[in-house]
Amino acid sequence: MKNVALHALHEQLGAKILPFAGYNMPITYEGVNAEHETVRNGVGVFDVSHMGEFLVSGPAALPLIQYVCSNDAATLEIGRAQYSCFPNGNGGIVDDLIVYRIKEEQYLLVVNASNIDKDWAWINQHNTFGAELKNLSDNYSLLAIQGPKAVEAMQALTSVNLAEIPYYHFVVGPFAGIEHVIISATGYTGSGGFEIYCKNEEVEQLWNRVFEAGASYGIKPIGLAARDTLRLEMGYCLYGNEIDDSTSPIEAGLGWITKFSKDFIDKERLEAQKSAGVSRKLVGFELTERGVPRQDYEIVNETGAVIGKVTSGTMSPSLNKGIGLGYVETAYAKVGTEIRIRIRKNDVAAQVVKLPFYSK
Repeated sequence: MKNVALHALHEQLGAKILPFAGYNMPITYEGVNAEHETVRNGVGVFDVSHMGEFLVSGPAALPLIQYVCSNDAATLEIGRAQYSCFPNGNGGIVDDLIVYRIKEEQYLLVVNASNIDKDWAWINQHNTFGAELKNLSDNYSLLAIQGPKAVEAMQALTSVNLAEIPYYHFVVGPFAGIEHVIISATGYTGSGGFEIYCKNEEVEQLWNRVFEAGASYGIKPIGLAARDTLRLEMGYCLYGNEIDDSTSPIEAGLGWITKFSKDFIDKERLEAQKSAGVSRKLVGFELTERGVPRQDYEIVNETGAVIGKVTSGTMSPSLNKGIGLGYVETAYAKVGTEIRIRIRKNDVAAQVVKLPFYSK
């Protein structure tokens, strides 16, 4: 297991640290529900330095990215970010990622920690274009400062007007006494805020200054367990749960990041899927009876026949009810459809709902 640069600090803060995606990561500090509430209503900080970062540069950078990614990176202006995925050539997904356009011929790809080695091999395998590739994953740290009070709490740390950075845009500028960091209006919580990229040797200063600035706003450290409940309330996909090498972006409801206006890996297969339709779809559901759905629980119909499987489930801290995501046969995917979740031996009533589960 690898350690993030702030590992010792998380231990000092009393975090429960467990292996996650090849790293020892802080899972909780004071408890999932309390941390979830902090982000929904105030401001909290996640150390997500386990994420991977690849720098793609040169005249061939865009052609390579266009070929390996499903979304259309040609639409990106400098200072913009884009959600995308790597199709795997067999109708599945290698990984989902965010593409940042840093300069005219320079892009940063941010990938999932569990897939760093796989993604690095994949992009190198397909780099017949001659793009310059650098794996920066071990050298950079990433703090996600999330919540409705994030802008106000962090403004004192930078001359950049944080309120003027639109969603999925970023600025490279000074922050917390560090000259060049990426201040990105992105996140995985649905409650607003920023993700700050810096070098490993700068992250302790960044953390300390962030907590000083946020002290009067009730800022707290947040673990990965709350990150999972927050993203699930928004209906966001998690690699290894909702998407993997066996799920297509069309099945996963990611047709909006699959652009057929350009050539890319799996274009013909995915275009045919979109045209002909798919046999299963990812849906959100809420339990209408007491219970907590969990990953891999069977989804059944009124006769008890298995029609799908739960990919993620929890007791929603914001809604105080069982919610989940799962794949079901397409006939059962319409919003309002009554389904059941097999929890142990009981078939618990649920309903397909429109995402996100949570909105403020």
